[in-house]
Amino acid sequence: MKLGCVVMAAGDARRFGENKLAAVFNGKPLILWALEAVPSEEFFAVTVVTQYPEVEALAERFGFLPVHNPHPDWGISHTIRLGLEALGPCDGAMFQVSDQPLLRRETVAAEAAFFRAHPDKLVGLSHGGVRGNPCIFPAAYFPELLALREDHGGSSVIRRHEEDLLLFEASAQELEDADTRQALRAIETRQKLV
Repeated sequence: MKLGCVVMAAGDARRFGENKLAAVFNGKPLILWALEAVPSEEFFAVTVVTQYPEVEALAERFGFLPVHNPHPDWGISHTIRLGLEALGPCDGAMFQVSDQPLLRRETVAAEAAFFRAHPDKLVGLSHGGVRGNPCIFPAAYFPELLALREDHGGSSVIRRHEEDLLLFEASAQELEDADTRQALRAIETRQKLV
């Protein structure tokens, strides 16, 4: 089975107030945490969609395919389209965001294996029945993903097909995303208390 991965690292992060990917968490920028969480051996190709030249260079260092997004203002749908089209033909695609610093490589690999056992289902990482990211889409859903517009993402496709969604359980910490600087600091503080 040809499973690809799209790392979405293009947004302007308006709520964060600066380039979120460069924000430091436990001594490393968020984008580095995101790329290190990708188990490349699970995927035939990994695309990293970004507007930032430094992220493109980092993606190449990991052996991933950088995909330049000159229009992050066009919304997440444009990032999805660029990443999926750059993957080329495949049986499924995982979409991973870049602001979950505690996401573990082992968890992502296990989710990919779970999808391979259920190749016609949508799969979302979750905790306690609440879906988060990454999510994996079989190729049958690619036309719907490619038809998305503006800031509508994969969640809108999943909502139309809830009956085909399987949840893959992970820890609550792994699903936490840093939408704001305060959220990032809170994640860091909670981790130190563990």
